[in-house]
Amino acid sequence: MRRRRWAVVLAAAFALALVALLPMRLALDAFGFASRGLSAREATGSLWLGALQEAQVGPVPLGDLRARLNFWPLFLGRARLSLAGADEGRFKGAVTVTRHSFGFDDVSARLRVGALLSPLAISTIDFDDVSAGFASGRCTRGEGRVRAAVAGELAGLRLASGLGGEVRCAGEALLLPLASRSGMERLDIRLLPDGRYQVRLLVRTADEAVRGRLLAAGFRATPQGSVMQVDGAF
Repeated sequence: MRRRRWAVVLAAAFALALVALLPMRLALDAFGFASRGLSAREATGSLWLGALQEAQVGPVPLGDLRARLNFWPLFLGRARLSLAGADEGRFKGAVTVTRHSFGFDDVSARLRVGALLSPLAISTIDFDDVSAGFASGRCTRGEGRVRAAVAGELAGLRLASGLGGEVRCAGEALLLPLASRSGMERLDIRLLPDGRYQVRLLVRTADEAVRGRLLAAGFRATPQGSVMQVDGAF
């Protein structure tokens, strides 16, 4: 019996050593992070202390990150990867993956999304302690604050103060409902668990000249106001 116990202990120690030495580049695939859209030009180090160069989620760049897998969540069937920007104060947060769910926790970052939301003139989105989760094809939690910055003018409109709001779930999607200070402009960003996204900008104005410029810029007239929608996928 003692020999059998020692064999089990040695086998467990050997398996733990193999996992501990697993390179970060293999860990992204092995634990399912890559299949959820997290990638990097180069991944170095081990899964306990590694680095991601030119990391991104889908097409959204995150920059160079320090990365480490958290040990204790593994016992609950969760792979949680903590990420931090190489430059102080840039990206901070974590990504968690299980067999049937995934999400991100406590993310504070400025993401450059200009090309992703074209032709909308949204240049960056700031995340302030944002957490979200998806399970079984639905959004299960969403919290934190986001703010979008508008680059230049939008059909003659200036939104220098940007648009902001609180993250929440809306059906199966994670909703980022952003509004300007006046409330006349509203930007709804919906992120779906299968990687699709929908961005809808609504502008309400009584100025006929502004409405004409919006229509010329690609907006369509609705009873609620002038609307432009962008659909895509990561």
